[in-house]
Amino acid sequence: LSPGDCWPLQGRQGQVVIRLPARVHPTAVTMQHIYKDVSPSGTVTSAPRDVAVFVSLCWALLGVDADGEEETLLGTFTYNVAKEAIQTFPLKDAPLPRAFSYIKLLVKTNWGNPAYTCIYRVQVHGKMA
Repeated sequence: LSPGDCWPLQGRQGQVVIRLPARVHPTAVTMQHIYKDVSPSGTVTSAPRDVAVFVSLCWALLGVDADGEEETLLGTFTYNVAKEAIQTFPLKDAPLPRAFSYIKLLVKTNWGNPAYTCIYRVQVHGKMA
């Protein structure tokens, strides 16, 4: 990981939708940001803070999947910049009885940077269908 080599989201909020390589029964999500020590600015205010995780069977612009069902909220968590750079968050009701093709990370807030939010790495854990 190199400082600045991230998925940049404009502002303090944003979302990333990831198409999974196969249908997956997700059990956890891992997020990674850089450490404060390697940041050129000496801060990590661009790190996500409060995040919600949703899944869907198909790309859902309006939050509705192909079966007419809304996307499913799997949980919310707080990425803590005072802890390790790599943090894993278990998802509720995991493993789910249904497998999904898409996962959406909705960043509700970051650690104070008004201009942008950076996501360095996301990993989805689970069992392939």
